[in-house]
Amino acid sequence: MPQQQRFTPETVDALLEKLGSDDQFREHMLGDPVGALATLGMQVDPSSVPTVRKLPPKEAIRANREAMKGQMTGKLGMVFFFVE
Repeated sequence: MPQQQRFTPETVDALLEKLGSDDQFREHMLGDPVGALATLGMQVDPSSVPTVRKLPPKEAIRANREAMKGQMTGKLGMVFFFVE
């Protein structure tokens, strides 16, 4: 099984920026999360990706960005995004 990388503060910031503003990246994240995260330099095990995915609205990500950063830094919190 491939080793999964951990989110760094810089990666979390880049991910939240894209999820809060970039419709094309959001579509990529929903359709191919492994590929979308790879564009940010993250490698994840495809078996860890939930089959049902939904992202919070862009506005919610922008409004709660600092709190989200604190929850995601240091752990691979992909599931965090795929819940309503």
